Formats: sequence, C-alpha cells, structure tokens
Amino acid sequence: MAPRVLVSDELSETAVQIFRDRGVEVDFQPKLGKDKDKLAEIIGNYDGLAIRSATKVTEKLIAAAANLKVVGRAGIGVDNVDIPAASRRGIIVMNTPFGNSITTAEHAIALMFAVARQLPAADNSTQAGKWEKSKFMGVEITGKVLGVIGAGNIGSIVCARAIGLKMHVVAFDPFLSKERAEEMGIVKVELDELLAQADFITLHVPLTDKTRNILSAEALAKTKPGVRIINCARGGLVDEKALADALKSGHVHGAGFDVFEVEPATESPLFGLPNVVCTPHLGASTTEAQENVALQVAEQMAEYLVKGAVSNAINMPSITAEEAPILKPFIRLADVLGAFVGQVTESAIKEIEILYDGSTAGMNTKALTSAVLAGLIRPQVADVNMVSAPIMIKEKGIILSEVKRDKTGVFDGYIKLTVTTANQTRSVAGTVFSDGKPRFIQIKGINLDADVGNHMVYITNTDVPGMIGFIGTTLGDARVNIANFQLGREKEGGDAIALLYVDGPVSETVLDKLRANAAIRQAKPLVFNVD
Repeated sequence: MAPRVLVSDELSETAVQIFRDRGVEVDFQPKLGKDKDKLAEIIGNYDGLAIRSATKVTEKLIAAAANLKVVGRAGIGVDNVDIPAASRRGIIVMNTPFGNSITTAEHAIALMFAVARQLPAADNSTQAGKWEKSKFMGVEITGKVLGVIGAGNIGSIVCARAIGLKMHVVAFDPFLSKERAEEMGIVKVELDELLAQADFITLHVPLTDKTRNILSAEALAKTKPGVRIINCARGGLVDEKALADALKSGHVHGAGFDVFEVEPATESPLFGLPNVVCTPHLGASTTEAQENVALQVAEQMAEYLVKGAVSNAINMPSITAEEAPILKPFIRLADVLGAFVGQVTESAIKEIEILYDGSTAGMNTKALTSAVLAGLIRPQVADVNMVSAPIMIKEKGIILSEVKRDKTGVFDGYIKLTVTTANQTRSVAGTVFSDGKPRFIQIKGINLDADVGNHMVYITNTDVPGMIGFIGTTLGDARVNIANFQLGREKEGGDAIALLYVDGPVSETVLDKLRANAAIRQAKPLVFNVD
C-alpha cells in the first residue's frame, strides 16, 4: 500500500505533485493546521505530515499519530514541533535548512544597509513632506569590519556578500577551522575579539542553551562604540532590553532586527527607538525561498517513505538515497546483533561498545549504531526504532562508545557489539555475505558461522561428548525441525555454544528439557525479523 502524507499548511501544487510522482498518496488540506482538534482526529491515518509554521505538532498530536513516521517542515525553524516527543515515538523530524539560505542572507545585508543609511526613517520623513537631508547622516559599508557570529550555511553566504562589498570580515564560530576561514577570505577570531573589532555585527546561529543571550548586557559592553547590530537568525540571541539601553546611551548606533524573543512581536524594548529597523520575520519571505523549501521538503519526505533515504533530519542520522541500498543489509545486521544481546541479557546494561572493522568503519556508522540500539532495546520496548532508541539509551545513562578500525581478519568488514552489565560482559559479532543476509561470526569470543533465522535457540554449555545428539533428539522428539545447527567452543572441555536455526517457535516445555541436562547452563529462544 502506498504511503500517505497529509499536507496541513500551504505548499505549492508543484510540491504536492512531487509526492504523487514518487508514488506517495497525498491529502492536501492547507487550512487544517489551524484546526488542532480536527488534525488530531485524522492524523492517525497518515505516514507523513508536511507543514510550515501554522501547524503545531504538539505532544498531544503526536500521541494521536499512531502511524506517523515523518514530519517535514518546509523551512529551517522547528520551534512548532515537539522534537523530544516525536523522538520518543520514533518519528523522524526533517527541516529544509538550505532553501532559505540565500534569501535570509540577503535580508541581513539589506538590514545592514538600511541601518547604515537610516533608510526607513528617511523614507518616512521625505514622504511626510519634510526635507531633512542633514538629519540622516549615514555611514559607508566599504572598509568597515563585519563581525559574523556563526559562519555556517547562511553566515558563510553573508561573509561572501560582505567581501564583495569590500568589507573586512571576522567570524566567531567554534566549528570553523582556520583553513576553512582562509578559503573564505575571512579571519577566525574569538567572541571578545569580534566584539572589540566589529563596526557591524550580524548573528547566524541557532538558539541553544549556549547561544541564548550571546549578546548579553556584558557582551554589548565589550563592543566597539558606534557598532550596529543585525539579527535575522533567532529571537533570544540578543538581550533586547540590554540592547535598547545601549542604543539609548549611544554606545550602539543602530540595530536591524527580523526576529524577536516573543513572536508575533506586538511589543519590544526596541520598538520606537531611533535608527532601529524592524521587520516581521521576513528572512525567508521571498517567492523563490518559499517555493524552494516546499519542493525540498516534498523530495525529502518522499525519498524517505519510498526508499528509506533520510536527509536533513533533526533527530536521526542522514542516509542518502545512494547509500540506502548499500546500508540496508548492514542495518539489518546491526539490528540482529542488538536483538541477540537484548534477548539473552537479563540484568541492567551499564556500557555498550560497538566495533566497526574494515569496510563497515567507512559506512554511515551513526545510522548503524542507531540500528544496533533499536535491536537491543526492542525485547523490552516493542515499538522502539532507530529514532527513539538513542534517546532511550541516553535517558538510561548508559555509556555508549564507537570504535572504528582497519580490516583485521578474513572478513572485509564486520560489526561487533559488546555489552557490559553488573554481572558480566557479553559480545556478539556478525557480517553480511554476498547474498545480503546477516550472519553470526562470533559469540562470547567463540568463532562460528551461523545463518540468522526468524526462530533460533541459543545454548551455552560445557563441552562434553553427546551434546549434539542430546539436543537433536530432544528437538526431534518435539517435532521441531532444525534448519541449521552451528557449534563452537573455547577449548576442549571448556565453554561451548550451540546456535540452532529452527523452523518455528520452541515451547518452554522443550526448553526446560534441554535445561535439565547438567551440562547446559542456558537455553534461550530467539526471535529475529529477517524476512
């Protein structure tokens, strides 16, 4: 059955058609986002929800979305989506961070010009019949120092435009390398250096605990006298009250704001001050940008629902359409390894280590790790998936580590999962053969080569004669057919394991007969979804 997507905000017909062209059934109800009760009533019928800013994806709505797999936001901001609630339910949240980039960067440059030359005030004065030429003395952009806080996607475009305007650009961004800064023709500096040097400051960072009020009263006091400040990123990055005080004192000579701490902004300490230019969050409001993000979100959602490709997800590792078919069998392997340990481990897990050896080390290990964790938790939480599993592991305080290394053995690549509890350390390793099917290659440090079936039995025992016959006879008497029987041992007379692939479930009565043998320490039924 074709996946179904609900579009509850305005998207262009071209974007809606993308869903249809990709084999997705689409229900276009662009006014529904404002009717939260009706939306909650029908959301359970859909695999995907495409929105702009009007639809509020709350915890209550998510609770009603029984079949929802993905929420796509046409735009960069996801303030209207409860991401933690979506993640706990295993719903991918995507945005479109690049569709608005140019238009937001251009708006920042436009506000910089408007503030530098006091254009709105001069326009109002002139249209009022005044001719106050001497009142609106401006400053040139050329030769001035622009301080860019955040040189990512949008910030880097602003840097390029500013260099074209013959400005000197300095940037504060912890993730910007010196080499990349040199390539861009800018200078990487610390925040205090930027504040002291910049004639204009523009912000292009997300709002997080670390960036909230990054331009606080204390930071504003460190700025160069006469600085002008532009914010087209997020409200809350600048302390509006502190900025208003700095404007009134004359330390700051102007400000251009497109975003505010509270939106819609019906009041602000900045309103009514001279040489402050304010716009109603217009950064993304161009015809081109609105169309771009609509097309992009439709492409992304359709690619995920039809092919399993994940791009621009807030709460899930990205998987490109090209790597999805290559990664798919290894994701299945990762899930199987996690499921094996999850089914045989009975005490609380303290640490998880995932080793990627050989070719697997060069794959999308974030996605593979998410699959391992989903398999590990599923025996206790049935509806867990690759989105919700990492959240659950973090909430439980379990230590998680990844190790990558070059090929060390006969296999081109394999994955090994090691889990530590209060009582023991348990490990299992597996690989994918040319047929695309997962195989176990090591359990408890004991090598073997075992197919993975939907129903299996895992036995740990002391290595003594007669075990094969005993196990085979016990299952045969119970009419349980063995499809594959693999053995391994640590040493003669030491620890041994048996892994049986059987045609159907094995009852507790039969398992108890196996456990009654003095040499058998554990007999566990296993269930995997490998079809």
